[in-house]
Amino acid sequence: MKTILDNLYKNEKGNVLFLAAAALGVMLFMAGLVIDGGNLFMKKSHLQKTANAAALSGAQELPLSQESVNQIVNDVLSSHNESESLLEIVYGENFSVNVVLEKDVPLFFFALFGKESISIQVNAKAGLKTMSSTNGVVPLGINESINLEYGKTYPLKVGPGDSVEGFFGILALEKKGAKSYGETLKYGYLENISIGETFLVQTGNISGPTQEGIQYRMDRCPYPEGQYYHRDCARVVTIIVYKLTSDNSMVEVTGFAYFYVTENLNSNGEINGIFIKRTGPGTTGDLNGKSPVDRGAYVVTLME
Repeated sequence: MKTILDNLYKNEKGNVLFLAAAALGVMLFMAGLVIDGGNLFMKKSHLQKTANAAALSGAQELPLSQESVNQIVNDVLSSHNESESLLEIVYGENFSVNVVLEKDVPLFFFALFGKESISIQVNAKAGLKTMSSTNGVVPLGINESINLEYGKTYPLKVGPGDSVEGFFGILALEKKGAKSYGETLKYGYLENISIGETFLVQTGNISGPTQEGIQYRMDRCPYPEGQYYHRDCARVVTIIVYKLTSDNSMVEVTGFAYFYVTENLNSNGEINGIFIKRTGPGTTGDLNGKSPVDRGAYVVTLME
């Protein structure tokens, strides 16, 4: 009887040791999954955020050139220490760029079994969509009937001979009056403006505040003539694209445009400059049941 009990005890002890070893193996395996899995998750998350930042920043330069986009993308990757992760930059139709990153991530636990690293790949696509709302707009505008030729010189504020019943292309974004108009021309309208909104027109050829406001902006652009791509150049103004109401007393906002001032008020009472394609802060999509007209003002968005 004692021998039988001894055998049972030994078998039970052996089973316990086996189960303990198996449990320890499972725990080590789970720990390895946590360590390597957590490291992979963090590396991929960092890589994805870097790709997003590179695509969004690069897309801002799409209206200029692919060379400009490439430079910005590489600058962003360098700042995130991911320059070597760039696999390719793919350009799509309708102003879009796709940044593809790939890198090898070292493994710790699974390296014990001969798997030393694993390759991860992410991509981020950003594109431009027509702006439907923004802020910082100046109290000037163009009729939506004008089909722009970018880079061509246009008069932004029309002279007395071209006005429509006293309307000189000047808008009352806050309230009527030369003082309010002059301040808004210098600093921009701080509130958000959306397509579908209406504003009173500013009657009269307010030449003094116009000349002063435009000169204020020209003096605050430190770059040589023609360098309109700098984002801190105050000579680039955001203006409203509009359609006049039937009685010409108000305008309805139908879109936005960017205008680079090349000349202050001339002898004809006009501000001359060129319209440019550019990205800026704001929203896109239909608002107030309306779609924005495309006159070169865009918002950068991540795309699927």
